[in-house]
Amino acid sequence: MRPLLKLNPYFAKYRGRILLGVLFIALSNLFAVYSPQVVREAIDLIATGIHQSTLPVSERHIDVPPLMQAWLGWTGLDLAGHLWDIGTHGSIVRTVIWCAGVLGLLYFAFALLKGVFMFFMRQTIIVMSRLIEYDLKNTVFQHYQQLDRAFYKRNSTGDLMNRISEDVTKVRMYLGPAVMYTINLLVLFVMCIGFMLSVNVELTLWTLLPLPVMSIAIYQVSEVINKRSLAVQQQQSRLSTLAQETFSGIRVLKAYVKEENAKDMFREASAEFRTRSLAQARVDALFMPSIMLLIGISTVLTVFVGGMELIAHDPTISVGNVAEFIIYVNMLTWPFASVGWVTSLVQQAAASMERINEFLDTRPAITDGGSSPGDISGDLAFIHAGFTYPDTGIRALQDVSFHVPAGRSLAIVGHTGSGKSTIAELVMRQYDTTEGTITIDGIPIQRYDLAALRSQIGYVPQDVFLFSDSIRNNIAFSKDDRTFQEADVEEAARIAQVHENIAGFPAGYSTLLGERGVTLSGGQKQRVSIARAVMSSPRILILDDPLSAVDTATEEAILRDLRKVMQGRTTLIISHRISAVQDADHILVLENGRVIEEGRHEALLAHGGAYAKLHQEQLLEEARAELRK
Repeated sequence: MRPLLKLNPYFAKYRGRILLGVLFIALSNLFAVYSPQVVREAIDLIATGIHQSTLPVSERHIDVPPLMQAWLGWTGLDLAGHLWDIGTHGSIVRTVIWCAGVLGLLYFAFALLKGVFMFFMRQTIIVMSRLIEYDLKNTVFQHYQQLDRAFYKRNSTGDLMNRISEDVTKVRMYLGPAVMYTINLLVLFVMCIGFMLSVNVELTLWTLLPLPVMSIAIYQVSEVINKRSLAVQQQQSRLSTLAQETFSGIRVLKAYVKEENAKDMFREASAEFRTRSLAQARVDALFMPSIMLLIGISTVLTVFVGGMELIAHDPTISVGNVAEFIIYVNMLTWPFASVGWVTSLVQQAAASMERINEFLDTRPAITDGGSSPGDISGDLAFIHAGFTYPDTGIRALQDVSFHVPAGRSLAIVGHTGSGKSTIAELVMRQYDTTEGTITIDGIPIQRYDLAALRSQIGYVPQDVFLFSDSIRNNIAFSKDDRTFQEADVEEAARIAQVHENIAGFPAGYSTLLGERGVTLSGGQKQRVSIARAVMSSPRILILDDPLSAVDTATEEAILRDLRKVMQGRTTLIISHRISAVQDADHILVLENGRVIEEGRHEALLAHGGAYAKLHQEQLLEEARAELRK
């Protein structure tokens, strides 16, 4: 249960509900354990009535049952003397009926009070578990957002979702039912044993004889349950990952006619999940019959030993006591029978909490510098910067140095895998350099407050992502307070050359996008992403190959309007198209993570190096495209 210790702060937060829950459990069980005594007094009353009926009228005498007398005295009803008169001077049958009626009402009152406090018990402890579940999910989600890009590359989306949903649900079952039934068992056990010992010590010891065997069985099987629960949760994560990848990539699956392959993979994973679940279920299934058998043995021992003492005319025991003990044993049946189920819940929760703690204990590699930059000017410099991806060991950048004065533009070109996008990720501190330094306004970016720094950077990613929301809210995504003006949204859309497309939709800017923006074409998604970056009014604008999915005419229109936006802003343009970067103030040519050429467009062409070669290749491609038309 060591992983579950991290839940103690949540218990402390809701300690008031827990204390109330324990109080309600105690009151509920208090009225429950008095009920068998009512049955005992009723049976003894009948037995006494039968015996008294054989005696002469002058010798008949019936005492008011002690419990009945105590509760009648507590209510202020003076019926004791009245009932004694009936027993002495009237009919024995009438006396028994009167007493039985009062005892019946008393039994009903105890049952009603037990039910009322049981309701309050569930309203405190079960509701507490739901509140902690809410807090825990928010804690996990908040922690997810603090973790760096490397973490998300190491872990699948399905596994992340499973830990915040299935695993948290397993933990909630421990927080609610497991805790409630455990406390209930302890309180009921203490009360029942206390009343049983007060009646007959020997009979109590015989009745409880099978319980140590039950404890040993639970101890032996708990480790097996823990291992199998962890295996089930791991396979559940695998299933979630497969489903998530299949749904996200459904277009690719259909395009390559791989539906059957996906179905087979999911079927195999489901079969493994079934195998592991059944293995766990077999262990769980052994608990209930075993515990019921042991409870049954207790009942048999109660009847046998109690019967032998009755035959021996033991004055400390009566027929009612035997019946009372049988009821007590059966009262303990469900709490003890639930021990197996509760043990399973605790072990599953421990396995799930261990998986949750694994992520909660993961510290983000990118830490907050704490220094709020205020309004930065945007002076950006890389000083002998190098970077190696932590998981793959791939060296993406080597000894890269450049300087972009505030308000100027830098273009970065190169073939795929040359390290262009890595520079963008380093500027936004998705990663930190493994060598060298990056400064903004002369200050190393590690000193800046992360949120404040990133809020002043507008980013158009190469892999466009749009949310399942309206086009309006996607464009105005950077405006958290939703106080943006409609005119600002439309202006950003016009700059990105997507306003006319949006206006052509029936719902206009209120058009809801599907998952990842599937409602739009590739070019439209890219332009909406550009509009989103423009809308944030950043001091540093990063365009990571933003025009790869648009035609030449649209590219020129977007660039024309972007030049207006870029004025006064530090801009990084990453592209493989020369036409997109030729107007930049400075151009870097990357190859295998190194800067091999740099300068302005005309100078690089005149140099006749890699940049000029890339430019010539693109001119030939455009010429071939024109000939094909």
